[in-house]
Amino acid sequence: MKTSNWMLSLFLCLFVGHTSMAQLTEEELQLTAKDSIVQSSWILGLGLNAVDDSGNVLDGLFNVGNEWNMVPFPSRLSIGRYFKSGLGLEAVGTYNQYQEGKIIDGLVNPQDIDYFGIDARITYDLNKIVGQTGWFDPYVGVGAGYTEANNLGRGTYNAVVGFRTWFSDRWGLDFNSTGKWAMSQSNGATNHVQHAAGVVYQFGIEKGLSKRGEEKKALLAALEQERQRQQDSINEANRLREEALLAERLKKEQEEAAALAAAEQARKDALAQRFKELQTAMDDLGDVQFKFNSSYLTATYKSILDEIAVLLQENPDIRVKVTAHTDSRGSDAYNLWLSERRLERTLDYLKSKNLSGDRILGEAKGERQLKNECADGVPCSETKHGVNRRSTFSIALFGEQ
Repeated sequence: MKTSNWMLSLFLCLFVGHTSMAQLTEEELQLTAKDSIVQSSWILGLGLNAVDDSGNVLDGLFNVGNEWNMVPFPSRLSIGRYFKSGLGLEAVGTYNQYQEGKIIDGLVNPQDIDYFGIDARITYDLNKIVGQTGWFDPYVGVGAGYTEANNLGRGTYNAVVGFRTWFSDRWGLDFNSTGKWAMSQSNGATNHVQHAAGVVYQFGIEKGLSKRGEEKKALLAALEQERQRQQDSINEANRLREEALLAERLKKEQEEAAALAAAEQARKDALAQRFKELQTAMDDLGDVQFKFNSSYLTATYKSILDEIAVLLQENPDIRVKVTAHTDSRGSDAYNLWLSERRLERTLDYLKSKNLSGDRILGEAKGERQLKNECADGVPCSETKHGVNRRSTFSIALFGEQ
């Protein structure tokens, strides 16, 4: 066991010698919650937004005091679905207020003016390109929306860049900036920038392994493969060692099995011969015949049943099956009923000879198994019809069958 552990340790060092996990023990390679990341989820966000509609965004990008418009309460609500592929779909609603004294489109705003925006966008998680960090989540996106700003409504084309930073699987912060370009400026609608920051909450989470987790999983699989190779080698050695012992025992067992098989075959042959002789004897007695529309046994055919009863009494290890039939004259339902009556009288007679009911089986066939061509609509003599009015007998269970 010590040798096996030493070999696995050596294999681990050789396999991961050029990776950042070269110094990890096998125990440290076991996957934990830290090796999983969120791959898809719903994200709900609530926060603040600031609008810069000054007309000189690139010159005064961070001129917060004169150009950024904000309200002192939560003014942005978002809901989005994010997928394993890195794509996300998000809907965003915002409220703001162009404040008196701020610069709007190059002019000083004379009064407070409400701002409303509703936007939809498609985003892409840049971690799919730069690699997952598990806590830092940069993204870019494009979209469109409708904005009511400076008392002018306009459709907008949007572009967004931002990042989320996560404190846990569910809670984090979202920071982003969105450029909004008016689809038409014929009414004087301007382009502007909207910044946002807020709290985000994830739900409907589906997790997967991080890059590090995938590496650990691959290493664990390689270790298991090496362990299995060693075990297979041990098993093969044991198999070869046992083969010599098994060979002699198998030879002896085969000889014994051959002798038993010969004895069993001889027993089966004897049973089959006896079965054939008994069935022949029963066949030689012939069928029990009935008169037209009758289920009563005549003295002649009672004598056949007497012989069958003797055969059963002399061979207590057999059972007999009685099958009752009619000719084709009459309806199918009537003929089935008539065959049931014939079967009942035949069985009752045999049971009256001190034979237990479990040794006698029965089935009524009606006109379904005619012995000749005398079916419905075929003219036949009474003699030919009489052939079909019968009860037949066969051995149903013999010996150990």
